[in-house]
Amino acid sequence: MQKEKLTGLTNPQKTGLAISLFIVFLTWRVGGQQADSAGRDGTISELLKAGRPTVAPGYFLFPIAPGAPGFLAGSMGELRPNHFHGGLDIKTGGGVNQPVYAAADGYVSRLKQSSFGYGNVLYLTHPNGLTTVYGHLNEFKGPVAAELMRRQYEKQSYELEAFFEKDRFSVKRGEVVALSGNTGGSAGPHLHWEVRDAQDRQYNPLQWGGFPEIQDHVAPTLQAFALEPLGIEARVKNVFAKALFAPRVQPGPGVATTWADTISAFGTVGLLVQGFDRFDNAWNRNGIQRVTVQVNGQPFYQHTIDAVPFPTGTRQVANFVDFLYQNTQGRTLQKLWVDEGNDLAMYATTGPSKGRLNVEAGKLYRVDIALADSYNNQTLVHLVLRGEQPAYFKTRSAAMKKPALRFEVTRNLLKAVAADPSADSVAANLVLLRGNRRLEIRPSYTQNSENVYLYDLRAGLPDSLRFGSITKKFDRQVMIPAGKETNYATAFLNLVFGRETLFDNIYLSTAFKPEPTGSGFWTVGSPLQPFYKTAVLTLKPATPPADPARTAIYSATPKGGKAYLGGKWDDRGQITANIRQFGSYRILRDTTAPKGSLIGRPGGQVLFRVADDLSGLASYRLLIGGQFRLLRFEHKNSTLFTVARDTLGARLRGPAELRLTDQAGNERVIPLSL
Repeated sequence: MQKEKLTGLTNPQKTGLAISLFIVFLTWRVGGQQADSAGRDGTISELLKAGRPTVAPGYFLFPIAPGAPGFLAGSMGELRPNHFHGGLDIKTGGGVNQPVYAAADGYVSRLKQSSFGYGNVLYLTHPNGLTTVYGHLNEFKGPVAAELMRRQYEKQSYELEAFFEKDRFSVKRGEVVALSGNTGGSAGPHLHWEVRDAQDRQYNPLQWGGFPEIQDHVAPTLQAFALEPLGIEARVKNVFAKALFAPRVQPGPGVATTWADTISAFGTVGLLVQGFDRFDNAWNRNGIQRVTVQVNGQPFYQHTIDAVPFPTGTRQVANFVDFLYQNTQGRTLQKLWVDEGNDLAMYATTGPSKGRLNVEAGKLYRVDIALADSYNNQTLVHLVLRGEQPAYFKTRSAAMKKPALRFEVTRNLLKAVAADPSADSVAANLVLLRGNRRLEIRPSYTQNSENVYLYDLRAGLPDSLRFGSITKKFDRQVMIPAGKETNYATAFLNLVFGRETLFDNIYLSTAFKPEPTGSGFWTVGSPLQPFYKTAVLTLKPATPPADPARTAIYSATPKGGKAYLGGKWDDRGQITANIRQFGSYRILRDTTAPKGSLIGRPGGQVLFRVADDLSGLASYRLLIGGQFRLLRFEHKNSTLFTVARDTLGARLRGPAELRLTDQAGNERVIPLSL
């Protein structure tokens, strides 16, 4: 590697500052010890140690119109808002009721009918031990469909999951096992198709040679790449901030991008990339299967999204991408390093640095990034980093009119920005206060008349920050370590974090705003900090509810939005529920029963429109002459309807009643004459 001489620069902000601050503020430690995730049981890496299955090309038949040109709406491993996409979304011509074919010999091992998730879903287990999954179906075919309906009438419930012993319902490769649909969480008609093993690990079906029905000669498209400092001493373009590099004109698929300018950096930095892939003759933006990084011609990092444990691994997408940037800037940047708490087994050639690049002053780093799809079409990105020692610098801005102070927390670091138009205060110190203690921090640099200060919060949390005449309260009350069971309590709430709730240490803020009703508005952390697994939240209202059976926790937004979470009341007047993310919560009472009305008789069946004003529909029953008749619920348009293939239910004639019950237990009985 070549070295460059750096001249004319001084650095009064020594890199040893973090160590000295840790010693000074050691007595400020609050909120427990640092994370130690090495002892987690059942890590995802261990789940895949046995290796991935080998499947001969052609073993699986394409399940929609085999032999004809096909098209995908989604690829395996695509980065969805809260999960890795677990399979292939196969287009069905914009409609439903396309024949769905068994991909190989096997037997029906599982069926499920639901208005949510995969909707109506079928599982076929094959002699090689793998299982193919067919989701969002309109209906099942064959004798298993009759058995499912029999069980539904036995339990008097449409929402049902059934498991079957080996070979009870055998199928042959190419047999029609279902009709495609748009059920569950589907946003449009298609077949969701997966391949899983006995441990429910999801595999990319295209990795075993692809399918002739799906052609792909189109390489991925680069949208942007980024560089982020990962330590208190690190810099990108001389500052402590993520730098985004987006071509002025987006390059075409497969067109290599060479960034013309050398990028200055220092310390431990991480690369990120944004892009998408397309298949032939389709405009859907699909995921990138593999990203490879070389540094100075040597392998440095690689990930391949061909296997994801379900459900343990799929939510790790929030740690695989830059979750904060995605939810504030709208760009989905993939991290090209293995971050804390990431236990996915999709990485190679990361070495001990796990993809973090240590940039030394005076050295050049030639970085080559390759984006590839399942058919190995590739797009290349070339850039050069120059190591540049951090040094204090200042720039002025005529737009600055009055002093200001703001801060943010990233990883374990506090970044404070203080603005003052006075030339005499450009290099003023930031004061951290805790009780009667104070610590002064010198600015790392001054950019556009804003001083930037960096502080490692593991040395202790301040009560407030002061810059000149401005004092701002530090709203993070406690550090919650990852990898440990931790309990945090205040006068108005209690939080229990499990060992796998968090990806990394967080700095938690909580608040409570009482309401005249005696309830309140609880704010717990920030929704911009992702969870891995659930936490347990207990809310402590000042006044116990008069009707606890109909009173529950709801997630809430400042604009009045709300969603039912539920919860269990104890004898102290406190309510507890599991939460999957940070946010704001209220305790609300629901005393209004759901509503419903008969809106039509399409094809001789009955169709109802239903609604509930708060907690949401929990159950529904149609009784005709006192006899149960199966109803199907479609939450996307809030309808209930009977189905023509029902041969077990009562005839749709005579006196009837529709019983609707919400999550709070409110029931409405609607009399009918069919």
